[in-house]
Amino acid sequence: MTSYLPTLKQLQYLVALEEHGHFGKAADASYVTQSTLSAGLRELETLLGVVLVERTRRVVRFTPLGNKVVAKAHRILREAEELSDLVRSSGKPLSGDLRMSVIPTIAPFLLPRLLPGLRRKQPELKLFLREEVSSVAVESLHHGQVDCVLLALPFPAGDVEHETLFVDPLYVAFPKDDPRDPPEFVLPELIDESRLLLLEDGHCLKDHALAACNRPELRASAMMFGTSLHTLVQMVDNRLGLTLLPQIAIDAGILANTDIVARPLLADHASRDIAIIWRKNSPRAEEFRMLAEILRRGHAEGKCAG
Repeated sequence: MTSYLPTLKQLQYLVALEEHGHFGKAADASYVTQSTLSAGLRELETLLGVVLVERTRRVVRFTPLGNKVVAKAHRILREAEELSDLVRSSGKPLSGDLRMSVIPTIAPFLLPRLLPGLRRKQPELKLFLREEVSSVAVESLHHGQVDCVLLALPFPAGDVEHETLFVDPLYVAFPKDDPRDPPEFVLPELIDESRLLLLEDGHCLKDHALAACNRPELRASAMMFGTSLHTLVQMVDNRLGLTLLPQIAIDAGILANTDIVARPLLADHASRDIAIIWRKNSPRAEEFRMLAEILRRGHAEGKCAG
């Protein structure tokens, strides 16, 4: 008796549709035409003898069984990726394709300094980067869309392994003519909650900053407007309030050409750990540790040169 099984391509189309919620966008993400993706999904439904997706002009809605199938599809595709990783890891380490997500409060400040050195040391490595907030990046990791993530800990990332690169202290940034004239080291109780500007939800730096201050009223009172650290800096420079910045952003010159002063936050856990995480038991774990060591040394050398 011949058994017909879904193809990985069909499962990829199904996952893409679930992620994008739109046939056209799913087709673009899969680098095929919309008709090709639709035909592939219909073939999958015919093969399984069930309806997985309810199609209307306005909405793409998965059936209850469709939701179960797409969850299984994620796991199958991740296993397929790990099979490829197993083969790749048996060859030359840190060569070929490597997909990494990086969070927005790290990417523009750290990567321009570290990537040139990485290219020199590992010329055969093709590093594909995507910038995502922490929750989305972790989801991409567990769904097999990326191989590792460069992010800030602590963060609930699930069943992963990690290597810490360095500790990134937090600073309080305020206008130079601030009437309160903060001291050389700023205590959390000196922060005026009515003037505090933080990143919007989704950025783990907001949670790290609030945890370091350890003042519950800040979470309720802070004006969380910023979509990026650059936006927050512009707001502070225009005397709209004060904010918290990581040292890597300051070292990268985010305060250049501004009238802003930044002083260290003096509190327990007034920092975040910059780390690489990957799926537990990944066959490429040793490669990720090698990558972490290269980036760790690159950061240390950059600090010394600065």
